[in-house]
Formats: sequence, structure tokens, C-alpha cells
Amino acid sequence: MKELLVKDILNCSNGKLVCGNEDIICKNFSKDSREVKEGDVYLGIKGENFNGSLFYKDAIKNGATVCILQDVEIDYEYINKLKNKVIILVDDVASALIKIATYKKSLYNIPTIAITGSVGKTSTKDIIASVVSQKYKTLKTEGNYNNQIGMPLTMLQLEDHEAAVIEMGADKFGDISLLSKIAKPSIAIFTIIGSSHLESFKSRENILKAKFELLEELSKDKVAIINNDNDLLHQWIIQNREEYENKGYKIITYGINNISDIMPKNINITPTSSFFDIVIDNNNYNVEVPIGGKHFIYNSLPSFAIAKILNIDIENVIKGIKKFKLTKMRMEVKEYSSNTFVINDTYNASLDSMKAGLDYLKDTSTKNKIAVLGGMLELGKYSDALHKEVGRYVAKINPSNLITIGKEAKLILEEAILNGYEKQRGKSVYNNKQAIEYLLNILKKDTTIYIKASRSMKLEEICNVLDKKLKQQFKKQ
Repeated sequence: MKELLVKDILNCSNGKLVCGNEDIICKNFSKDSREVKEGDVYLGIKGENFNGSLFYKDAIKNGATVCILQDVEIDYEYINKLKNKVIILVDDVASALIKIATYKKSLYNIPTIAITGSVGKTSTKDIIASVVSQKYKTLKTEGNYNNQIGMPLTMLQLEDHEAAVIEMGADKFGDISLLSKIAKPSIAIFTIIGSSHLESFKSRENILKAKFELLEELSKDKVAIINNDNDLLHQWIIQNREEYENKGYKIITYGINNISDIMPKNINITPTSSFFDIVIDNNNYNVEVPIGGKHFIYNSLPSFAIAKILNIDIENVIKGIKKFKLTKMRMEVKEYSSNTFVINDTYNASLDSMKAGLDYLKDTSTKNKIAVLGGMLELGKYSDALHKEVGRYVAKINPSNLITIGKEAKLILEEAILNGYEKQRGKSVYNNKQAIEYLLNILKKDTTIYIKASRSMKLEEICNVLDKKLKQQFKKQ
């Protein structure tokens, strides 16, 4: 393990030591004074509406050994009473975090895989990390800690790791470039270029440009693994593959529809699993993904490219895919008796992920299929058009029932009806409570309920109520 000392933090952040020992080891970092544990380093990050540095006494009370602070008056009478505590002042804690994380990562010469895209980042990251961990001790991004705070905090968790699998998100141009400079990845995975953050980027082409900042920052191996079935990525491959390969990049494609380097065959999807065959070095292998849905097959395919690069046996790839654990509230399937399923996909929502979820619902084997959809938020002027597009897709999928929640999602139902969906099978409600009441009235045996919306709508509340009700209503014999 490479140790990070107080003096290292002072050097890379240009910090000022207020008190304490420069040789103290800094291991665990926390940005929440309420969650600090004994021996932690507390980061007093300043946001738009608060200054975390003001809570440094709370952090110390909860066990922090080191506090990195900004824009705060130090209580020197209090400080003089402290023993074995360190306080560092910097100009900006968030910037210091980036510098400290960059320094920490520079100590590790390990395979680092970065994953970006509009949809599928977290699931792909979870699968890849499970596969890589079959051979290497692997650090991975927890949840969706993929921004300028979360990703550096992930880097600071490095200890005796032999590989890292990192998720990278972007709200604006420059975000991916910055994260790449911290992580210094040599392998990049591009999932889907969709419509997330359209309000910021104005076009999908700009989203593509922002994501491909990662490609320009790749070091060492310069491997790019790209979804060849996504329209914009497919176009990029056709136009740019030869140029980048001439620059020393290795471009590997995966897909189901377009001819690609990595392709599955004999796909079979059940409510709880996805199966496919794949040919590697003229040998056929059977693969099981423990989640239903074609998009999870997509998310598993980059593993086979990673296996070749990192010399992981195919048997271990298959084992890693089968064992992976999905981040909660992402296609989280619960099965009840009477052939009834609830799919909690409430972590977040975009046009592409809505369509993927509806495709999964369509492919389920239950007689009744209910879609419960809330709004896709933060879309700005594109909101109406994208909700209407979901509505047209609902009409195509034609679920048994459609329940929409909130004013944005009401457009989904209205557009579905305009495109032939039967009005009597749809219901628009204003909140989760009304959705639960309506759901319980129409609920039958042999049903799959798919629930999705942007995170702030908290549709997991519906899943929690359904869990209790279904356990009572459909008790196993």
C-alpha cells in the first residue's frame, strides 16, 4: 500500500498547516461531518449554499484526525486544546481534493478502465468490476460517484488494489477531460450516446464530443471499446476508426445488430436472467447475466474485450458476469408468488433508459404488463418532445396498463393515446400515493410491473408499498 501523508497533501495542494504532525498517514476521506469515522480526513467542501468547513468541530468530535478547510475562522483556543489533530487551510477544498486524488493515483501503475456514456455506465461498471475482480483486487466506483467530487474520492480509496474500474459522468464540456487527468485510464468503454443532459449540451452531437474527451486523454494502452449499435457511436466508428488506429489506438467494437468485434448469438431473455452464446478464439461459450433485458447483454459484452487485454480466463469472465451485483434501484427485480414481478428501475431516467426498460417489459412472459412512469427531469426545452417520444414508444410496446405520475409524464400518456394506445388502459396521476391506490385496484396475478422515473420523484416509495402488499396478497402456498 502506498501511504499518503499530511506533508504530501500540503505539497500537492499548496496548503497551510495550522496545527498537527506532517507525518500522519491519511487513509480514509469524508466530505460529511456527520459520517466521519475515527481517524478520517474531513474535507470541508464549500458548495453554493453552504460551507462544509464551518462544521470542522463536529468532524473532529466524530473522530476526524485531519481537517482540510477553506474560508473559515479557526478557533485557536479550541485548537490549542486538541492533541494529535491536523488542520490544513487551502484556497479551495474541492480543487485540493482533485490535486490530492491525482497525486494518489500517480502512485499506482495499475490497469485502469474508465466507463462513460449517457446510459448503462453504472451497470457496465458493476459487471466489468466483477469480472476483473476474478483475477485482480479491484477498486470500483461505488453507486454513481462519477463526478468531480465522487470520482476523486474513489481514487483516494486506493490501497493494495491491482486494478480500477471507474465511472465518469459529465454535465458540461471539460468534465470528462478533468476526470481522465485524475484517473489516467488506459482503457475506455463508451456505452450509449443518448439524451441525458441535453439542456446543458444542446445536442446529442455535443454529448458525443464531451464523452470523447476521454479518448483524447487515454494513456499507455489506448484501448477504446465502443458500442457499435448506438447510432452516433456507429457513425463515429465508420468515420474515425482508421484514423485513430493509425495514431496507435486500439478500437474494439461490440454490438448485437451491426457487425462488431464482439457479438452474442442465441439470445434468450427471462424475467430474471439473460442468456446468450459467444464465440471466443473459435470456442463457443454459454453466458448468463443475472438480470433480464437486452441492455444488460450489451453491458456485459465489453468484459470479453477486457479479458483479452488483462489476460483473464474466459471461464472467469463468465463467472464474474454471473456473480455481479447490480447497484440498487437499477432494474432490481423482485419475484412474488402467482408469477408476479416488480421491477424497481427508479434510480434515474432518460429517453434511452426508458425505451430499454419498456423493451424489457415487452419481452417478459407474464400475461399482464404494467408500466408506471414518472417524469424525466432536467431536460429544459427538450422536455416535452422527449416525453412525447416515450409516449409513442409506449404505444408501440402496448403494455396492458400505463400509469403516469406528474405533469411531465402526463405527456407520455397523452401522446401514447394519440398514437393508438387505448385510453381506458391509461391513467395519469399527480403523486405516488395516487399511483399506489390505482395500482392496487388493477393488480392481478401473472403480472410484471415496471417502475421508472428521475431520481427526485422517489418512485421507490411505490416499490416499497408494493413489496408489503404483494407479500400479503400473494402469499406462497
